[in-house]
Amino acid sequence: MSELRFVHLGFGAEAVEYHAAWQEQRRVHTARFADEIPDTCLLLEHQPVYTAGRRTEDSERPLDGTPVIDVDRGGKITWHGPGQLVGYPIVKLPRPVDVVAHVRRLEEAIIRVCAEFGLETTRVEGRSGVWVLGESVDDGRERAAGALGGLSLDFDPRLHDEEFDPRFSGPEYAPSNAGQRGEDRKLCAIGIRVAKGVTMHGFSLNCDPDNTWFDRIIPCGIRDAGVTSLSQELGRTVPVAEVLPMVEKHLGAVLGAAVPLPRAV
Repeated sequence: MSELRFVHLGFGAEAVEYHAAWQEQRRVHTARFADEIPDTCLLLEHQPVYTAGRRTEDSERPLDGTPVIDVDRGGKITWHGPGQLVGYPIVKLPRPVDVVAHVRRLEEAIIRVCAEFGLETTRVEGRSGVWVLGESVDDGRERAAGALGGLSLDFDPRLHDEEFDPRFSGPEYAPSNAGQRGEDRKLCAIGIRVAKGVTMHGFSLNCDPDNTWFDRIIPCGIRDAGVTSLSQELGRTVPVAEVLPMVEKHLGAVLGAAVPLPRAV
């Protein structure tokens, strides 16, 4: 790949409305396909918004009718908003096109970013994104009982009820409380689309957001895990501005190492 160019669309008080960023993605995508610009990554914070990928089910959306924007990426429903660093790498993929390999590269870049902050993260088989692993089942239940007023999860309904909805069951099952329960929690969500060999959409890394926004949905359609942030895991405020240069450093290195093959004739 060519050297990756970074474009800052807006942060903090200048956070970007979702449709405006989506339109800019399409414009950049067209220009990249035509080789008018180099590989480009748009970096920004969004104004609060729920977006749903193509596989999102109705049961995973907000129960109160909160608007959700349906988008043409993979994955399911998620939230974007203040305190979350969003990246949209718009790049020509190496040939032959391997979408999964692109997702793995994005994960690798974020794993390296987290390591810079002293936080160990990993992949979870069958689930895209970057994760902080929970404790063992027994340890997790014991921790949950202490942290959440003596609740015991020995009879955790999620283990037996495929239709279990944590939103009806109080804060002890809320995605934002997964760390207190000692469960796996997603730190960075990834959802992409590839059109004409050029990528769109990308990743959202939780730096210091209000993660209770995720409690109104089934984040990424996953009912037996939760969400977290760098700030929650490190026990201090980690603003987007502090993470931004690390993301540029590692994303540039990882994506820059992918070498395209000649187009087949």
